[in-house]
Amino acid sequence: MPGIKELKTRIKSIGGTRKVTRAMQMVSAAKMRKSQDATLKSRTYSTLAWELILNLSSTEQVMADLLKTYPDAKKVAVLVLSSNRGMVGSLNTNLLNMVLQSTAQRGLDTDFITYGRKGRDVMVKTHKEVVADFEKFDRVITTTDIAPIAEFIADLYNSGKYEKVFIYYNHFVSTLAQKPTVKQLLPFEKQVEHAVDAKTEEEKEKSEYLFEPTAEEVMKSLLPRIIESQIYQTILESEASEQSARMVMMKNATEAAGDLISDLTLTYNKLRQNKITTELAEITAGKIALE
Repeated sequence: MPGIKELKTRIKSIGGTRKVTRAMQMVSAAKMRKSQDATLKSRTYSTLAWELILNLSSTEQVMADLLKTYPDAKKVAVLVLSSNRGMVGSLNTNLLNMVLQSTAQRGLDTDFITYGRKGRDVMVKTHKEVVADFEKFDRVITTTDIAPIAEFIADLYNSGKYEKVFIYYNHFVSTLAQKPTVKQLLPFEKQVEHAVDAKTEEEKEKSEYLFEPTAEEVMKSLLPRIIESQIYQTILESEASEQSARMVMMKNATEAAGDLISDLTLTYNKLRQNKITTELAEITAGKIALE
């Protein structure tokens, strides 16, 4: 068992650690509120925009390069959204394990695009083909920040070398729950989870749109913006998940440090009391011996 001096030193050291984790918890809580607010505010727009483009892609009204499919292509492209830093529990681990497992099961050559140092490092470490790495900003992002990523992915798909393009990210469910998720970005295909109204499939197939000036000109401008909005939303989801996970981890670390300090303080007080009792007994024994 450590002595009184060692216990005192440990209590002081853990107290310093608790101050750091408490400060990090407060910073993460502030960032978490901002990122969650931004995520929830834009989610409805992103979902509706995606539903619109899925409806348009299923009709024969319009033609555009980004609406083409390449079933004979031998590759797929994957955009991986991760964090720059750790201290987020299993958030990155769960996502990156999902990326590696699902891409291996798919059986096609996969090129990776990374956004976040943790994802990039794992892809490089596992000898994956990283064709682009975009810097992840530790601040609130804007659509202007997303434009280079969206343009790169659009050009990549238009090359005809890739059958599909996927995004892997952590979907924000709640402060305590984040879900590793994969979303097919290109080609545009209908998915059940993106339905936002009560129309039947037959009604949707009959839907027609009026374009001004022409369908081609509208889609040429609209499709890149849709891709931007989807990437932007997934990055917001990923950021909200990261800040939530980090806040919870720092909260747990702060509470664990407090519990450890309480246990060590109790042990310290017991040792100190035993020492005082022993010293009093020795003084009493010495006094009796002198009488």
